[in-house]
Parts: sequence; structure tokens; C-alpha cells
Amino acid sequence: ALVKFNEEFRSPLKKNGFLTRDPRMKERKKYGLKKARRKPQFSKR
Repeated sequence: ALVKFNEEFRSPLKKNGFLTRDPRMKERKKYGLKKARRKPQFSKR
């Protein structure tokens, strides 16, 4: 929205990484596990 308002904002915003979308997403929960990677508590006995 800032770039559409004024093109001069483009290079400083791009330099600081504000124009790219962060693609990281929450990993899905798997069955048999507590969360995405957390396993149920292990009991030796």
C-alpha cells in the first residue's frame, strides 16, 4: 500500500525485507503425536 502511494518508498522497504511475504507456516498436527513434532511422554517403566 505504501509503494502504491509513493514509489520512492520501494527501495528502502525492499532493502529491509518488508516487501517479501514470509512463507513459513505452522506444521500440521500428526496423529499419534501431541503436536506437530512433540511425541507423547516416554516412560521407561
